[in-house]
This record gives sequence, structure tokens and C-alpha cells, in this order.
Amino acid sequence: MRDRTRYLYLAVIGAVLLGILVGFVWPDVGQALKPLGTGFVNLIKMMISPIIFCTIVLGIGSVTKAAKVGKVGGLTIGYFLIMSTVALIIGLLVGNLIDPGSGLHLTDAAKKIAEGEAAKGGATGSTDFVLGIIPTTLVSAFTEGQTLQTLLVALLTGFGLQAIGAKAAPVLTAIEHIQRLVFRILAMIMWAAPVGAFGAIAAVVGATGIDALKSLAIIMIAFYTTCVLFVGLVLGPLLWGVARIGLWPLFRYLGREFLLILSTSSSEAALPRLIAKMEHLGVSRTVAGITVPTGYSFNLDGTAIYLTMSTLFIASASGSPLRFGEQLALLGFMMIASKGAAGVTGSGIATLAGGLQSHRPELVDGVGLIVGIDRFMSEARALTNFAGNAIGTVLVATWTGEFDRARAAEVLAGNVPFDEATLLDEDERAEPPAADEQREMTAV
Repeated sequence: MRDRTRYLYLAVIGAVLLGILVGFVWPDVGQALKPLGTGFVNLIKMMISPIIFCTIVLGIGSVTKAAKVGKVGGLTIGYFLIMSTVALIIGLLVGNLIDPGSGLHLTDAAKKIAEGEAAKGGATGSTDFVLGIIPTTLVSAFTEGQTLQTLLVALLTGFGLQAIGAKAAPVLTAIEHIQRLVFRILAMIMWAAPVGAFGAIAAVVGATGIDALKSLAIIMIAFYTTCVLFVGLVLGPLLWGVARIGLWPLFRYLGREFLLILSTSSSEAALPRLIAKMEHLGVSRTVAGITVPTGYSFNLDGTAIYLTMSTLFIASASGSPLRFGEQLALLGFMMIASKGAAGVTGSGIATLAGGLQSHRPELVDGVGLIVGIDRFMSEARALTNFAGNAIGTVLVATWTGEFDRARAAEVLAGNVPFDEATLLDEDERAEPPAADEQREMTAV
């Protein structure tokens, strides 16, 4: 059967180029097209909660040993915390090295914009973050679109079904059918990607123009360079050393997801597809269902780099650079703040403003300096977040013996194509058994 989806992604590229043209030639028209991009991202966000719920419940409910899930979850969070810390430290080092905010000065207009963004971000502490994971009701996590709340409900449901045992089989079968329906709806929504990309790109180019890019080129280039170095020099060697998978083959396999993120500046837009593609690659359903959604809240490497570099930039531009001790305190604070930043467009700047409001209120006015180019930085932020989560999923699967290396080689070589129509493997491929299970079968 001929793959028609390749025309979709060619259309996305064309829509992005057309959006840039419209934004430059007719700025007012470009800004008026912003609802097209917002609408598309909202359609994707609408599908996040049901997909996470179905995937995690099926992954946990089908596992006979709860210790297996606990091992995956503990290792996942531990790895993500370490990687987020590394990303924050790198952001601080580069920010101190280049000092991109020197020579800039705040304006009254920038202060007004910053006040609005601070109001969106709010003051978020560790207590608020932990309590925010608990939904008001069992179903409010779905209606409010809270990823971590959905994750909690899915975990409880999965363990509950696991405890019921064989009698839970009909429920698991029903959820599996719902999952197929949800993925089919998502595949239909993806055909609106060119329209969403066109509106989003036209709006940001129409609002920003070329002047803002020139005046703030240093911070933008430095941020992009730091993200590339982090992925290439930290994550790449780690992926090869643990899983013996090259960075380029994996990124080529996820090329359509990267293009989708590039056009929408939202890593969440590719979350459902990442779960499906990780399973297709050879990662077990349990690991993919737990690691990918967890990574979208705990492993925002690009956001971590952005928060630290942007804070140093604002402090320098405001004429009150941070001392070393203050930077260490900032590092600890951003460890928490970055966990509450969802991978959606605009969340990074709101988190930055809210974090400064609660940590260094006198610096919050400086957020207005980077509002104009935040969308362009958002693209690198989202791409880095996505890359870190994809690599992290493969690493966790390898460490826990839940990764089918032979299948991965076939998939990356192009011998086992991904089904773009359903986003699922129709042959219902069996889970790759863990290493201890393989030994048991061999003994039998």
C-alpha cells in the first residue's frame, strides 16, 4: 500500500515556507492567522490524556510483577533528574562564558510585557508542584489536560487492574480497543498539520520581523549551539555506549516527528507518535508507556538550558548579574521549575517569568527582552526535549532488559516500516521478554 503520509509532510514544509513569506510581506495578515496554529496544537493536546492513560494502563495491567514497573519508574526518574541537572549546569556555564545580555537595556514596553508573562507563570514551589500532581477527582485530570495528573490516575488504574488478575482481562481488552480508536483519531488530526504550521509561522514572523532577530542574535545562536552540543556530546555518546545505536539513525527514524515539532514549536505534538514509534522500535510497552510521558514532565533538557541561560541573560541586561552563590541557588530552584514546564508552545517563557517572580522579583521585568524571539528559541527547546526523551526511553529499556536490539536494527535499517495509518503494529507484536524471563524460557 502506498504511503500517502509523505505528501502530508511535504505539505508541512511548503506551509512553513509560505507562512514565512506571508509574515514578512503582510505582517498584519500573518498575525491574524495565529488562531490556525493555536487550534492545531489544541487538537493535539486534546489527545494527550487519553493516549497516556491507555498506554500506561495497558503497559502496567499486562505485567504480572509490580516490581517490574517499580524498577522501570525508579530508574526513569533517576536518569531524568541527572540529565536535567547536567543540562542546567551546561546552561549556566555557557551563559557565564558568553555573557549575552551585556549592552542591552530594558524599556517601559518590555517591562509591561514581562508583567503579563509573570502573571501567567505564577509562583510555583516544590509543595505546589507535588500537590498539583493529585487531581481534584478521578476524571478531572482528563478534563483539565494535566499530564502528571493523568499519569497518576493511569498508574493507579494499571496497578488496580493488575491486582484484580485474570478478571481484569475484559477491561484491558476494552482499553486496548479505545487505544486503537484514539490513535486513529490522532492520525486524522495530523492531516491538519499544514494548516496549523502555516498559521503559527506566519503569526510569529508577522509579529517579530527581522529586527528582533538581529538585536538578540547572540542569545539565540548561543542557545541553539548549546542545545546541539548537549545532544551531540552528552546524549549521543551515552546512547552509543549503552545501546550501541547511533544518534543519526535514530533521528532519521524520528524525522517526521522532528519536522512536526519544528513547525509547531511543541514537543507535546509528537508525544503520542513517540510512544508508538518506541514500541515499534523494540521498546516494551511497559517502558514506553511509563518513560515517555514521565520524560515530558521530568526530562525537559532544552527547557532547563533555556531557563538558566535566559535568567543569566536577563540579569546581565538588567545590570545586576548573579553572583556564583546566587547561581547555585538558581540551579536548585530551576530543578523544580523546569519539572512544571509542559512541552507546549509558550510555557517556557511563562515558567521563566513565574520563576523569577518567586526567586528574584527585581529581574522579572527583563523577560520582556526575549519575548520577541521566544518562539524561535521555543523550537530548539522543544527539539532538544524530544531528543532527550527519545534517547532516554531507549536507554531505560536497555538497562531494564526491555529492548529488542535485533528488531531495532531492522527498523533503523528500514526493513520494518512504521504503519503511519494506524500508528500501531497490526501484528500485535509480543513484548520483548526481560533478560530473566529469557533465561527461564531457555531452561524450560
